[in-house]
Amino acid sequence: MSYLNTLLFAVYPYMAIAVFLVGSLIRYDRDQYTWKTSSSEIFEKEQLRIGSILFHIGVIAILLGHFVGLLTPHEVWHALGVSASFKQKVAMGMGGLFGIVCFVGLTILIKRRLTHPRVRANSSKMDIAILLLLYAQLILGLISIFVSMGHMDGVEMLKMMTWAQSIVTLNAGQAAASISDVHIIFKLHIFLGMTLFLLFPFSRLVHIWSVPVKYVTRNYQVVRAAVNR
Repeated sequence: MSYLNTLLFAVYPYMAIAVFLVGSLIRYDRDQYTWKTSSSEIFEKEQLRIGSILFHIGVIAILLGHFVGLLTPHEVWHALGVSASFKQKVAMGMGGLFGIVCFVGLTILIKRRLTHPRVRANSSKMDIAILLLLYAQLILGLISIFVSMGHMDGVEMLKMMTWAQSIVTLNAGQAAASISDVHIIFKLHIFLGMTLFLLFPFSRLVHIWSVPVKYVTRNYQVVRAAVNR
């Protein structure tokens, strides 16, 4: 196991997560005015609506799939009668479907961001950089599906599950060892994912923390018609 492998997949993830959490808290405390998406809907609406809907549907499904798939212990899947190979097939199918949905939406958003004069003029370098990094991460994820087709036994998927669960349980040594010999595409996918966590507090992605969950349980707003007197 090389020093570089340990640095990138056992040390770097903790650095990225620390910056992600502490940086988000500091930004919220010191710069709440920027805690928003800075919507550019006023400049262009149609492409934003279509691209945003497709992107958010795809990315939410992908994130949920990664969270459940990587962090649920293999013993739980085994107890449920789900084999590693079957789980891999489901992950490839659902990941491919929502990955394409997300890819189409993100392509629309990037094209809009780069080619619409007023939107481009009101975009920061970080706005563009984050979109392009998300695009690269999504493409790597889609490519990984084709890589997975070469080994349908689920072995590499189990190694990545072990890596993720080892990171969460603070077992850095096992994390580095478990991922040392997986395909380079998976390593790039993980590294870029950690980099997005690192950049999160410095971008408009912080608005994710403010998702309006309370809207689901809040009381209905009562609106009465005006009465002519």
